[in-house]
Amino acid sequence: MPSSSGNSKVNPDLVKERKKCTFNTLELTHLLDGGEDKTRERHSRENFFLEDPELRSEVPLEYLSHKEKYEEAVRKACILFRKVQELQNEGKGGMENFREILGGQLGSAILKDGNPLTLHYVMFIPTLMGQGTVNQQAEWIQRAWGCDIIGTYAQTELGHGTFIRGLETIASYDPQTEEFILHSPTITSYKWWPGGLGHSANYAVVVAQLHTQGKNHGIHPFIVQLRDEETHMPLPGIKIGEIGSKLGMNSTNNGYLGFEKVRIPRTNMLMKNSQVLPDGTYVKSPSSKLTYGTMIFVRVVLVQDAATYMKKACTIATRYSAVRHQSQIKVNEPEPQIMDFLTQQHKLFPNIAGCFAFQYAANWLWETYNNVTGELESGQLENLPELHAAACVLKAVSTADAAQGVETLRLSCGGHGYMTSSNLPSTYGLVTAMCTYEGENTVLLLQTARFLLKVWQNKQNLQKLPTVSYLENAFRNNSSFQKSVQWIIGALQKTTVGKIDLANKHINDRVRNGMAYEDAWNSTSIELVGLAELHGRVIIVETFRISVEKCRNQVSRELFAVLEQLLQLYAVNTALRCCGDLLKYTDMQGKDVEVLQAWLEELLNQLRPNAVGIVDAFDFRDEVISSALGSYDGNVYERLLEEAQKSPLNAEPVNKSFKSYLKPFMKSQL
Repeated sequence: MPSSSGNSKVNPDLVKERKKCTFNTLELTHLLDGGEDKTRERHSRENFFLEDPELRSEVPLEYLSHKEKYEEAVRKACILFRKVQELQNEGKGGMENFREILGGQLGSAILKDGNPLTLHYVMFIPTLMGQGTVNQQAEWIQRAWGCDIIGTYAQTELGHGTFIRGLETIASYDPQTEEFILHSPTITSYKWWPGGLGHSANYAVVVAQLHTQGKNHGIHPFIVQLRDEETHMPLPGIKIGEIGSKLGMNSTNNGYLGFEKVRIPRTNMLMKNSQVLPDGTYVKSPSSKLTYGTMIFVRVVLVQDAATYMKKACTIATRYSAVRHQSQIKVNEPEPQIMDFLTQQHKLFPNIAGCFAFQYAANWLWETYNNVTGELESGQLENLPELHAAACVLKAVSTADAAQGVETLRLSCGGHGYMTSSNLPSTYGLVTAMCTYEGENTVLLLQTARFLLKVWQNKQNLQKLPTVSYLENAFRNNSSFQKSVQWIIGALQKTTVGKIDLANKHINDRVRNGMAYEDAWNSTSIELVGLAELHGRVIIVETFRISVEKCRNQVSRELFAVLEQLLQLYAVNTALRCCGDLLKYTDMQGKDVEVLQAWLEELLNQLRPNAVGIVDAFDFRDEVISSALGSYDGNVYERLLEEAQKSPLNAEPVNKSFKSYLKPFMKSQL
């Protein structure tokens, strides 16, 4: 979408690049959006939010204090969700509104350093819906949707994060009063990290160890009021505040929370699955897996966010690379566009291909999540473990690759990429945080590895498990090297199977030699992480291939050619990243690595004329890109200078520190 700034003249280098494009960028935009109608709806949403003057800031965010950033974020968040409610009242509400507002699309354009109300929508309300009884939903969800109350999700503690069985917060049941008593017995039991907890939320779903009738029944969720609904003052026994400044997301208002024997009604325990009766009797859930839902939902959304942030960073870096001229390829010739350097293309184009790979993986995961969630409502649980494993590994691989990709793209912009006004440092801060929250990536990979080893050991009904069905035949795949995506997928599958089999053997050998199984697992954990990551890459490449193949008869020949090139580039780049394992576990030889390298270079050359066209098709408005380097018009230097002049230090020609400190210091040296 052209620049919101209107009539600025487009940089001639970008004009030239756009004329080179061999396909219709609008056709690709419609494809990525899911159709022309979807694009039109998205544009309408963007106009509705981004053209509201109340959602603009007078002072750039980086020049505000920590406290001012939070206050400005709360102001915008309230306007933002009031507008969402307007759309709902007009019958235009829907999941797309929330996915764009809470994710990397519109959300990060309006609230560039995090939203203090995000967890209210992505964790608090979904948990009420997924784990509350019908009566509890009737009592709480309407209040939450209408924002009569603002909630958060308080699980992680100062001393425990991903290992939720180790949480220390206690909820002890008192049958005399039919109340739970919440208590934080140690400093490490303080809740730590929940977004919006610091000063925004007045309620929370608190995850605590349930004690009743002298027994600990493990972690369960409880609805706890934190602040008075009128004054917003913390209630007695509630110790609450914000955790302080971070690498990024400094408007999210992450908080800490401690309890000093805080009493809540028995009915505030979310009891859709497990229950505590008035006399204190514990009624166990039919399956512990039923509590996965909320975390899986967020992990599904994060794969989409990884794709969105990558698209933004690729747009910025690619447009800048078309405009920036630097050094010389041949002596005595003009400085070329830096995108003409093969090394620059190698930084840009595999990441552009990664945007498509993650987009298609996110689409597949979203569809799978909705299907399995529908099955859960009718009591079918058999597909939940596979969904959980897939969500874990795709979240881990996509966020790690996105963080590495955004940093590579920032570096590709040289010193200008270091500027806050490039929006690349902020984007990196947002993306790298995703590697840790909703499950630290290494732990998630180990969870997927546990699922894979269990499947490998049983080898039953593999055809009913689409993400692991390849385990049945991949070991017997002895096809010699071919220059094809299909061969790469088969080789990755065979390599994954080899790594699973070897890790399983190493665990068994260690146990046979007297090591406890848990210690054997830990001693094999580097291998386990590696095989899980590779399994994730198998899913991503295969999903990419299937998605492109579906487009064969749906898009123009010109666009399909570009999609195939992107698929091939992603597959080849993945193979080269994994070539050590491929050489070990397949029939690939050293000379074949040379073929892959030459194929990579060939694809970079083929994609070069279409690079700007591809990122243009991502269709980000300038307000969403929010970058001096990545605007549609490409006027990089004018925008950098314009942003520099916004610095408060430039409001006066001489800063008062000169008179107070610098001048006396200089005079004293005479």
